[in-house]
Amino acid sequence: MLEYLPQELRDGLALARFRRARRSRLRVQLGEAVFPVLSLSEEGIVLDAGRAPKLRGMVDVYDGARHILQGLIVAAEIENGLLVCTFKRSNMVSETPPLDYARDPDAPAAYLPRH
Repeated sequence: MLEYLPQELRDGLALARFRRARRSRLRVQLGEAVFPVLSLSEEGIVLDAGRAPKLRGMVDVYDGARHILQGLIVAAEIENGLLVCTFKRSNMVSETPPLDYARDPDAPAAYLPRH
């Protein structure tokens, strides 16, 4: 659809997309390489095709310095200068370890003293 727009308008839209990506704190880290994320959804991520290679495998997604997601990329397609990566699975990262039992909300937080 963008091919019907004048070249000046397409260049302006691309510039606006790059400026928005610079303000975004979302990024993908693959080893030492870091790539800014243009958008993030449950199905996958969108990156700038000119800056990122075709990704495949496990990637870590960060919001600034906070690790928020780990995903397995199975498909990556280039559409209109954007690299659209699809997750096979994604796991939200938690700061606390998972519990293997049901915690009672009324349970005491520590040992009770002897009387």
